[in-house]
Amino acid sequence: MAMLAQSVLVTGSNRGIGLELVRQLAASPQPPQHIFAACRDATGPRGKALQELAARHPNIKLIQLDTVDLPSIRGAVQAVETHLKGQGLNLLINNAGVGSQATLQSVDAQEMLTTFAVNVVGPLQVAKEFLPLLEKAAKNAGTEGLSCSRAAIINMSSKVGSIGLCLGVLEAPMYPYRASKAAQNMVTRCLAAELRDKGILCAAIHPGWVKTDMGTEQAPMTVERSMQGILKVLGSLSQETCGAFLDWEGNCLPW
Repeated sequence: MAMLAQSVLVTGSNRGIGLELVRQLAASPQPPQHIFAACRDATGPRGKALQELAARHPNIKLIQLDTVDLPSIRGAVQAVETHLKGQGLNLLINNAGVGSQATLQSVDAQEMLTTFAVNVVGPLQVAKEFLPLLEKAAKNAGTEGLSCSRAAIINMSSKVGSIGLCLGVLEAPMYPYRASKAAQNMVTRCLAAELRDKGILCAAIHPGWVKTDMGTEQAPMTVERSMQGILKVLGSLSQETCGAFLDWEGNCLPW
């Protein structure tokens, strides 16, 4: 299996999907030279599992990053740039997110706004601030076409944000979460349209319903299996899948 990318940054990497993604990247036969594990509490108690993982893998660098705080994002960019020493960032995975089970009866404006701030505005701001490093990677890759090994932005989405599937997906209404993921999907499409000519691939991926703090123990799939699938999908992305909405097995999902 070829190296996915020389450098990868994963937001929300202290637990669940993000933590497992970092773990599998580090354990891969050809791991990235740089794995930037970013989260709000990288050096605090909530980052303990991540800290233990980084202690075993010197290519994992812990990055303090709050995706809804612009100074924090810019500080993370500076930290990553220092580690890269003139190289660009190949792969940005916007994984940090927040769930919500709010129904029509329980939802309020503040919960909608908070969920949108984390799930929509956060990934967009992170992409915007890291764009110069992604552009540098795309320019210096020495290859044509689009791929994660050249430069890519991957947004972790969810099929419950699919407008096309909405009437057929029987989970709870989850107004803030569903609406925010639909909006995040539009952000992904806009990024794909704007950045493909710069050599940067953009796509949205649904990891499946996974046993995590957000997915709960009721979920049918382990996080290990989901991330194994996602890493295979990431390795297969190309010009043809720029702007796609895929699941963890590589199947196309309706917007």
